[in-house]
Amino acid sequence: MEAAISAVATEICSRMISFLIKRYKDKTEIDEKLDRVQQLLLRIHAVVNEAEGRYITNPIMLRQLKCLVESMYRGYHILDVFRYRPLLERISNEGVKSLLSTQWASFSPIPFKRSRTLSRTARNFPESSKDLQSVLENLESAIANMNEFVVLLGACDPCRRPYDMYLYTDNFMFGRHVEKQHIINILLQGSEEYGAPTVLPIIGGCRVGKKTLVSHVCKNERIKAQFSSIMFIDGDNMWRVDEENLRNGRVLAVVEFVTDVDDEDWVKFYSTIRHTAVDGSKVIIISRIQNLARFGTIKTVFLNSLTHEEYRFLFKMLAFGSIDEKDYPQLAAIASQLAVLLGGSLVTVNVIAELLRRNHDFKFWLHILQRFKGTVDNNISMYGDHPKDILEKERPIDITNLNSCPSSLCLMAPRVQRGDNSSEHKLDHFSFGDLITGSFAVPKNQFVLFVWESRLPPYTKFVADVAYYEKNECSISPRKRRSIV
Repeated sequence: MEAAISAVATEICSRMISFLIKRYKDKTEIDEKLDRVQQLLLRIHAVVNEAEGRYITNPIMLRQLKCLVESMYRGYHILDVFRYRPLLERISNEGVKSLLSTQWASFSPIPFKRSRTLSRTARNFPESSKDLQSVLENLESAIANMNEFVVLLGACDPCRRPYDMYLYTDNFMFGRHVEKQHIINILLQGSEEYGAPTVLPIIGGCRVGKKTLVSHVCKNERIKAQFSSIMFIDGDNMWRVDEENLRNGRVLAVVEFVTDVDDEDWVKFYSTIRHTAVDGSKVIIISRIQNLARFGTIKTVFLNSLTHEEYRFLFKMLAFGSIDEKDYPQLAAIASQLAVLLGGSLVTVNVIAELLRRNHDFKFWLHILQRFKGTVDNNISMYGDHPKDILEKERPIDITNLNSCPSSLCLMAPRVQRGDNSSEHKLDHFSFGDLITGSFAVPKNQFVLFVWESRLPPYTKFVADVAYYEKNECSISPRKRRSIV
């Protein structure tokens, strides 16, 4: 009997030791892979930064740069997954409200000492380990194919950057370098050729940054030297083109359409540009309407939303500002959750990041996470869609959870503020950030939210109507959409 017990105990002990050895070995392998990923990311990020400061006219190099950028953001994403996974799981499992009532609420934003055990997960996650291996192999492949790219990059002319993205993140167009350079190359092509003006359609979703991208292109020194005049034309009033300006040299006409246009009307407008403007003039169409791509004389540039990995990187860069997120793992975990909840909205990411950057209190960040989680859950339950998708369909969303007001609040899709509107002046105006932080008493009637003003040309201002509603039906009358970004 004693021999049997001894044999069973020995077997259990042996298995436990084997399990611990395997677990330690797996963790060590993960740590080594994460270190390797971080090293590769430093090399790739350095090359990407250098490429963004160069004029790249080779389309193959632009495609390679796009692949490098995508690989880079996937790498940063997988690092975050492993670095903050225990904290993310705790937020997910225990819930935001329970964390607010625990010792986490007394968290002080004092930087944590960096350590391998703190920033790396101690558990083995098979699926994530496979993702890690896949990302590592992808980065190694990118590095192996990067030598020729770096050599060719050295022959590209440098471009002067007006400000540094790491010092003034609010005043810099994040990403889009490949698209920007591609548009510049198109506008510079055929400068000595004569004939019909080139028409370049730029088509993208709601508020993805189409006008901001074109504005950056128009500020480029080579573009300003190429065209004597850059005209911004409202598609609804494209007949009011000043023909005198068209005769004063090469013209770049940027036309924004919020609705479709008849072929006959377009032909008349294009004929005016063709017969009046100097040879070498060009036209850019900006719209979210894909059907307008039919007017293009060159391949359309489709501008998509940022990938989740890019969006997450942008949000953290804006939210943490000059501080290092690695010193604040709890805040970084909350930021990762918020990046998912915001759904890719460029307007919201700027508003929320500014609030968080001004207050690095853990409890404050957790409250913001709680309010947005409640808002997303409410709208999915009521309308079956994420709030961002609902707003893009020009439908109102429920924002009751964004404020402590006991009544139900309804928000219409943000619109671009243009000129003076006498009817709006009669309504109370508040900022979106103040609504979230509860800095004002919500009025008892309809009011206007000042959502956000872009710090980049063309300095677009977004406002939105807010009102009370009952029985899941908003009582706001939709306004005619005036502009789409």
